[in-house]
Amino acid sequence: MTTAEDHKSDGIGKDLIVYVCLLALAGLQFVIAYQNIDASQMFTRMLAVACIEAGLAVLFFMHLWTEKRAFLLFVVIFTVGVLLGMQYGWTDSFRMVTGTPFAK
Repeated sequence: MTTAEDHKSDGIGKDLIVYVCLLALAGLQFVIAYQNIDASQMFTRMLAVACIEAGLAVLFFMHLWTEKRAFLLFVVIFTVGVLLGMQYGWTDSFRMVTGTPFAK
């Protein structure tokens, strides 16, 4: 069991390193934004950088890195499941604009 003193002994060094990495990734997003590339290439590059940024923030600033691996795996699977479940409704959103499909 970890105590508050265990977390204090870690210091702020690791958090600062992660913060600098997040700043560098944000700068990389600006570099990607000003490149002359396809929209699909820009989307995939920006999405990849954003996923890395989100992963770093969740792991270190929300202290998931110190949790048990089973809990971390549960959080990842649950989050992916929720995001996939949210995508289920997008296909029905066009009905609001065009009405019921194939209705004549």
